[in-house]
Amino acid sequence: MPDPLLNWRDQFPILATCNYMISNSLGAMPRKVYDKLHEYADTWATLGVRAWGSRYQDNPTWWELKGAVGDMIAPLMGAPPGSVLVHENASIANSILLSALDFSDSARNKIIVTDQDFPSDVYTLRNMLPHMDIHMIRSRDGMTIDTDELLAAIDERTRLVSTSHILFRSAYIMPAAAIVEKAHRVGAQVLLNGYHSIGVIPVDVTALNVDFYIGGTLKWMCGGPGGVFMYVRPDLLKTLQPRITGWFAHQRPFAFDVENFTLREDAYRLANGTPAMAALYAIQPGVEIIAQVGLAAIREKSIRQTELLVQLADAAGYEVVSPRRVEERGGTITLRPPHAYEISRELLARDQVIDYREGAGIRIAPHFYNSDDEVRQVMTVIRDILEDGSWERHARSRAFVT
Repeated sequence: MPDPLLNWRDQFPILATCNYMISNSLGAMPRKVYDKLHEYADTWATLGVRAWGSRYQDNPTWWELKGAVGDMIAPLMGAPPGSVLVHENASIANSILLSALDFSDSARNKIIVTDQDFPSDVYTLRNMLPHMDIHMIRSRDGMTIDTDELLAAIDERTRLVSTSHILFRSAYIMPAAAIVEKAHRVGAQVLLNGYHSIGVIPVDVTALNVDFYIGGTLKWMCGGPGGVFMYVRPDLLKTLQPRITGWFAHQRPFAFDVENFTLREDAYRLANGTPAMAALYAIQPGVEIIAQVGLAAIREKSIRQTELLVQLADAAGYEVVSPRRVEERGGTITLRPPHAYEISRELLARDQVIDYREGAGIRIAPHFYNSDDEVRQVMTVIRDILEDGSWERHARSRAFVT
């Protein structure tokens, strides 16, 4: 039976040159990004400074673009208009948010993280909040986090739970609803990292009632670097007092008043300085395509293809370092065949684009634009590399692992 999602393949140039199986790291670039970046250049070239706010523009002005792109992303995560703002990277977004929260209550000095979270999130917490007790839940199997242990750690001392919605190494889907419910029951708040969820699984931040949700466009949303979106639950927005800020967050930015600073009351309350405009253009085609394809269809295909990967790995005898149950698994399958690192280097040399993560293995991440034949192809090439011994030439190149 023909796969209708493959009709989108010609929108992604890289698919004609390699077997691109790494959308959990960097999604394939949509062809229309060329047009959007040309539009950016034309706008700059023809309007100059007037691009910040010109009656001659049909599209949102540069001043409005952070919020306008946020509103494009919002429906993909079940967020209402005006609740999502785009930032340059997750470290900046996390820092702004943490600077806006009150951590002065000595009776609530605990922040819960896990050892499977993306390191940048933990780095930011530790360096911005050295007076807080960063309580780390450690994985027992290198793949999942024990739900009972995590929920038991959320107590009346907890100020914030900061963790990933989907773990980046294994694609384990964390029990987000249970985390939010327990945290709120004891008076804590929750920040979820959605880099590995939005664009490959359906997410509804409103239904979750999560306080804060920070994700990025560069992976499953095919939006490239420089596109991080931050959702704040609307009823919490006006309670936030960011110390990391800038003139975009001022109610009257063009007053240039150095004595008085009044924060805006919308999502721009958490803005900072002048944004990287080119990225705001580049983000849009991927977001538009994901919206048109639909997350239900993407998830259905992802489940089928990741299950195929598991079956092929089992048949070949490779260790699978991702959850077996589809309801606990995102869009990635992590494998640990013999000589996994060396195999990963040879796969790349043969235009099988995957990646390797230390402590996990080879991550393979088909997206809606990949065919089942491509899934089979990457597994066949792994077998060939093991059989012909070509992995051995990479045995001394492990000094730097991307």
